[in-house]
Formats: sequence, structure tokens, C-alpha cells
Amino acid sequence: MAEPLHLTDDNFQKEVLQASEPVLVDFWATWCGPCRLIAPTIDELADEYAGVIRVGKVDVDNNQAIAMQYGIRSIPALLIFKEGRVVDTIVGAMPKNQIVERLKTHAGVSA
Repeated sequence: MAEPLHLTDDNFQKEVLQASEPVLVDFWATWCGPCRLIAPTIDELADEYAGVIRVGKVDVDNNQAIAMQYGIRSIPALLIFKEGRVVDTIVGAMPKNQIVERLKTHAGVSA
């Protein structure tokens, strides 16, 4: 089973901005209830779309530089990156089917 990448201030450039495939990044924190609510969905997406998109998680408490760089003010925040740039932002807990629809639109994945 594929799992989300553990993204940090140090590896974000390589794992997200230089990735050849689209990347879904979940900005979260351990104390955030809605973040815990969507965590299983993020895990499922990492497994279901392995090899098609990358899925990663950034703990905003431990990686404040990258969170600040992308203006993360509310979590959970899901950013979809393509060719090194943000193409969509989802703020708040959202059902899996709605996240997949956004991925289909911006990252070229199929349901």
C-alpha cells in the first residue's frame, strides 16, 4: 500500500516542485480535528493514485517555512501542484469524491 510522502521544508522542492507528475499536498497539524477527519481519505488517495499523482503531507507546526510560503492560514488545506506551481487549493475537510473531482480537473486523473 502506497502512503503519503512525509514532506518537510527541506524536501519540498525536490518532492513537489520538481516532480514530473501532479502532486496533492495536505497541510495539516496533529491538533486539528478536521485534519484527522480527512487523513484516511488522503491515505486512500495516495494508494489509489500511486504512479499517477504524488500525495504528500506537510505538518505545519514542524514546517512553518513552507506553510508561510504558500500562505496557509487555515487547515486542512490541500494544494494541487502541477509542473511546480499551485493549480488549485481546497480549504477545509471535503468529501473524497469532491477532492477526486478537483484532481480530475487539474491533475488529469480519472475516477
